[in-house]
Amino acid sequence: MERGTGIDEPAPNTALLIGAPEWIEAVRAALEATVSELEPVAVSTADSDAPLATWDGDDPAVVLVDATTSPDDGCSLVERVRSRWPSRPVVTVPVDGDERLASRHLAAGASGYVPFDDRESLLEEALKTVLEDRDESGRRRSASDARRRARQFDAVADVSTSGDHGDAPDVGPYLWVLEADGTIAEANPAVREGFETGADPVGRSFVDRRYWALEAVSPLESGLKAARSGAYAEREVTLSRPNTEKRTLPDDEGRTLALSFHPIESGDQGVVVLGRDVTERVETIRELRRSEELHRVTLAHMTDTVLLTDEEGRFTYVCPNVHFIFGYTAAEIHELGTIDALLGEFYDEEALAERGVLTNVECTATDRDGDEHALLVNVREVSIQDGRRLFSCRDVTTRKQRERALTSLHETARALLYAESEAEIAQRVVDDVEAVLSLPSAAVYRFDTAANALEAAARAGIGDRNRLESIPLGADDAVANAFVEDDTHVFEGLDPSDSPVDGLRSGVIVPLADHGVFLAGTADLVTLDDVTIEVADLLAATAEAALDRVERDSRLRARDRELKRQNQRLSALDRINEIIREIGRDLVRADTRDDIEDAVCGRLTDADRFAFAWIGSLDPRTDEITPRAWAGDGQGYLDALETLAADSMESEPTSRTLETRSPTVVENVANDLRAGEWRSPALTRGFQSVASVPLAYDEFSYGALTVYADRPDAFDETAREVLRELGETIASAIGSVERTHALLGGRVAELTYEADVENTGTAIDRLARTLECRLDLEGGIQRLESGVLTFVTVSGCSPEAVVDQASSLTGVEDAHVVSASASASADGGLVRLTLSELALATRLAEHGGVVRRLTADPDGTTLSVDVPSPVETASIDDLVRSTYPDASLATRRERTGPPTTGARLESAVLESLTDRQLEVVRTAYHAGFFATPRAQTGSAIADSLDISPTAFSNHVRAVERTLFSILFEDSYATGVQ
Repeated sequence: MERGTGIDEPAPNTALLIGAPEWIEAVRAALEATVSELEPVAVSTADSDAPLATWDGDDPAVVLVDATTSPDDGCSLVERVRSRWPSRPVVTVPVDGDERLASRHLAAGASGYVPFDDRESLLEEALKTVLEDRDESGRRRSASDARRRARQFDAVADVSTSGDHGDAPDVGPYLWVLEADGTIAEANPAVREGFETGADPVGRSFVDRRYWALEAVSPLESGLKAARSGAYAEREVTLSRPNTEKRTLPDDEGRTLALSFHPIESGDQGVVVLGRDVTERVETIRELRRSEELHRVTLAHMTDTVLLTDEEGRFTYVCPNVHFIFGYTAAEIHELGTIDALLGEFYDEEALAERGVLTNVECTATDRDGDEHALLVNVREVSIQDGRRLFSCRDVTTRKQRERALTSLHETARALLYAESEAEIAQRVVDDVEAVLSLPSAAVYRFDTAANALEAAARAGIGDRNRLESIPLGADDAVANAFVEDDTHVFEGLDPSDSPVDGLRSGVIVPLADHGVFLAGTADLVTLDDVTIEVADLLAATAEAALDRVERDSRLRARDRELKRQNQRLSALDRINEIIREIGRDLVRADTRDDIEDAVCGRLTDADRFAFAWIGSLDPRTDEITPRAWAGDGQGYLDALETLAADSMESEPTSRTLETRSPTVVENVANDLRAGEWRSPALTRGFQSVASVPLAYDEFSYGALTVYADRPDAFDETAREVLRELGETIASAIGSVERTHALLGGRVAELTYEADVENTGTAIDRLARTLECRLDLEGGIQRLESGVLTFVTVSGCSPEAVVDQASSLTGVEDAHVVSASASASADGGLVRLTLSELALATRLAEHGGVVRRLTADPDGTTLSVDVPSPVETASIDDLVRSTYPDASLATRRERTGPPTTGARLESAVLESLTDRQLEVVRTAYHAGFFATPRAQTGSAIADSLDISPTAFSNHVRAVERTLFSILFEDSYATGVQ
């Protein structure tokens, strides 16, 4: 807001109304009706708590105030109005008032007091009175103003021409003449054109002009105050910036004026203000100050240190950051005297004189603590004040340390390229730690996955008394924690009891990924610098990469070995499969057991597949091994075995296989050479490994096949399994040809067994023991869909008792009496039993064996079995004992089997009959139907079979027709009469 008195022209006829809206309307109406020469302008107190702040017009002629609207009855508002317009009439017009309020308003600065109660005449009279007083006062001042104006312009002329103030700035383009109260009396055209933008500044407050920045108010007021007291003053102020619309000049943003305040007659007659634009000078000074501050901060914080000396080498300038390198203060550097005392004679004076500059000169300096620093110095000839030589020093100690460490690390890395094991890598790393890290002690821990712990793999600089213990992963230990957390751990100044390794008080622990942990340290109390920790990480990373490479190479080598083994196994398997196919073809074509055994041994040793192969069986009479077939380079090996003592043969592979009935493999004959006498003749003939497999099929054994190879470990798991299966195949083939041979009249062995009554196992045995009778199996057995059909002769009890008892046994499916004794006083008869299973007879039949006789009585059981002669008795023994645990072989007799023609005829008849037809005629035969005279009628037999007599007769005739057809047609076809 501007303040002004208007000393050179009449005040505007404006009446400023300050009050509530209702009050303003009432006063406005009164003014328009009574004092028409005044133009009312309103400022409502309802619009703002500070109504004067909203007024920006010209100074009013009179101010009317509704003073009762404020909390203090308007006294503070009157004071602010009077302060704003000290020369203007201020009249308070309260709605309600009294003498006390009038006294307070007049004391606050009011020119008049008129209570407003619709008495317009009083208001009119009061306004005219104050206006007349104002005009009279103006006329009285006009004469003195004219005289004061003359003195002011004389003062301006004096300021422009005199030199009273030698240090005052030159008269600038801007000039203001101010009244003693600070209002503008005159301004030159430069002010009017440059700042006022068309407004007349006369009568307005110099300090409140809108072109001054807010921060300029204080220096302006202090300059005016000094000039009013008669003193000369200078101030620099800034013109308004565009922070508010009211105080902005578009062309003056940031401009600075240098103002000089000149008092007129000791200041009581006014002040002359001269202004000059010094923006460029101020900006230059400000920029210089910023540059100086930047230079100071840069010098204080940069790593390079700058030193300046004269021609004799004495210091003329020392950078403030000199302590970063040398540990001395700038003052202490000056006390050293010359550059030689600090750096020594490290450069060539002649070279400097010739070139004017020397760059990257290396030297060594000792700091205040006695530590050496590697410096890189640039020397330049200059001319700065008293200085002639400029030294720029850079501390490259850390860089040199890093270079040395990296050089050593590079050598370590090259060495690790050729390491072939984890142990070699670990030892190389700990051996190079002192050269790389300048730490005397180191250790490498390897992670043991089996123990789930860190085990010491290598150490250096750690005495034997400081044993490196195994560290479980769950332990509260810095080494274990670094490994688990996969993070570098630095320890410094530890108590020996807290150290991860006894004797080390400072150090670094770095994990090696999944391989383990690397540790380096010292027994001294030191602080590890960043370079040491960084290089320790690099060394650990190098070791980790080497360990990864070794592990990867190990996996590749293992994979190559495995692939090689697989290829070997596949090749061997191909060879074995080829052998199996060849042997299979030979087995199909073989007619005898000898053919099979010879073919097998020949194929196994053909084309150098195996060195030697032979088949041997156990002679039941002598319990000695009898060779049956052999092939290969035996060179008397079997003869050598015959000379060995019986107890020496127990460890021989063939003997062990026959005894245990399981494969026997000797991977290396040379191992444990004294374990068996057979090994020496085997090695003499080049046999390095042996495999022996039993020739057994379905509990029947035909001996053992033993194969010899000329290299150790020739029989892997695949080869063993193939040989085992080959043994079963050979046994099955031998059993097949022996059964065929037996059917065609070959030799058979008749074996008779006796078993105790307490341990018999068939239904027939249990019936004989329970009924205390004798039961004899008649005519063999016949397999039906419902079970096994047998005929049993009963002696010592009635057949009905046998049938009744059999019905209660779980192993009997059906029981019928076929015939009973003809004598009424004698027990006995024939019973037909259908058993659910008769495992012994079935298993014997599968291998060509036949149950010829089975007699059970209360004292025990006698069993006679015919088996092909080549079948080993031990196999039949085991089979019989599976039913009769305590059975013993009573007799063995070999004889020739039935004639070939009869066997063929029996086979042809049995193959031509149905199970029902065979059951009917067998029942009829055993019942005496075909005897003369007949023991049983057809009707009786039909009843026992639950069929009609007609069906019985049809079955018998069908069997007779089939039998005669085979008999006569075969005889005719073959010429047999």
